[in-house]
Amino acid sequence: MRESLRPDRIRAALVTSGQPWQSVEFHPSIGSTNSRAIEIVSTYAAGLAPTDSPLWRVVLTDDQTGGRGRLGRSWQVPPRASIAVSAIVPAPGPEVLAWVSLLAGLALVRAVRAVTTSAGAPVGARLKWPNDVLLPADDGRKVAGILCELTGWGQGRYAVVVGAGVNVDQRRDELPVDTATSLRLAGARVRRDDLVIAYLRELPAVLQDRSAREEYRRTCTTPGSQVRVHLPSGGLAEGRAVRVDDSGALVVEVAGREQAFSAGDVVHLRPGGDPAGMIGP
Repeated sequence: MRESLRPDRIRAALVTSGQPWQSVEFHPSIGSTNSRAIEIVSTYAAGLAPTDSPLWRVVLTDDQTGGRGRLGRSWQVPPRASIAVSAIVPAPGPEVLAWVSLLAGLALVRAVRAVTTSAGAPVGARLKWPNDVLLPADDGRKVAGILCELTGWGQGRYAVVVGAGVNVDQRRDELPVDTATSLRLAGARVRRDDLVIAYLRELPAVLQDRSAREEYRRTCTTPGSQVRVHLPSGGLAEGRAVRVDDSGALVVEVAGREQAFSAGDVVHLRPGGDPAGMIGP
């Protein structure tokens, strides 16, 4: 039987000295943790909140019934089989805002590696730009994804809601697409509490450490691969991914010229002529 998260244990580990987290709000079931986190921020914009800042607050659930992804995609997973968590963090300047999303992916990779190693089944997680977490142990399938949403809370102040979903205990027949996987399918049985705590300890660490950007670049498998960039306009750009630039955009060499694509301007990033499939689906 799949166990529920233990919010008291998670609060004790996070809302403590040395950590920035202020609260952990747990729901046995909820439509969307990101939507709830945005509601929390909106109470500050309306002047209805009991404290002075919505930052560093967490929303968790055992059962997310209306999960949202990029471009309005939705999905649903079995209760208590995955992690759905949203964190409210400070918004940096516009020139590096995209890095919040990328570095959240790095925090997940660090957490997955640490928790699976502690469980005796280390998983070598990698990143596909911008922040999909892939497991080479299961043919590079996707185990986790992130949705970041910028929201204001009055007087020119902004926060980023960082929503993360991780497949932990699903069987193959419980996954929505063949390109998805879970930690269980990669051979790692872990406690969801441990993964939540590890991720939320890593998230502020990577956001506050400029050197984490270089670690992201080392962890991301996309540069060096042939890619097809599907654009919202319906257009397609195909070429070799060169690097992740200082703004967090992916630079692709297309027909001999370098073009930079931000995550918000890309519908899909697909492998293009990559026989190993190392950048994932």
